[in-house]
Amino acid sequence: MLVLSRKNGQKIIINDNIEITILDSRFDICKIAINAPKDVKIYREEIYNQIQLSNKMSNKASADAIESLVSLVSKDLETNKKKNKVFIIKKEK
Repeated sequence: MLVLSRKNGQKIIINDNIEITILDSRFDICKIAINAPKDVKIYREEIYNQIQLSNKMSNKASADAIESLVSLVSKDLETNKKKNKVFIIKKEK
C-alpha cells in the first residue's frame, strides 16, 4: 500500500489517465475530486461492498434454482422410467 501526504489543491496521478485532487482536508474529513475515464468504475467502499454482497446472493440464488431444476427433472425421468415410457429426442436439420 502506498501512503501519501498531500495538501489542499495537490494532485495524485494514476496510470496517466486518473487524476485525484485534494479539495479540502480538515480534522478527520477529506474531500477529493476524481477525474477518470467513463469506463473506470469508482465506488465508495460501503457501496462497493453492497454490490459484491448482492452479486454473491444473486449467484447463490441461480445455483439453487439450477439445483432444484435438476432435481425435478431427475425425479420426472425416474417416474417415467418406472411407467415404461420412452422418450425420443429427435434433432431436426
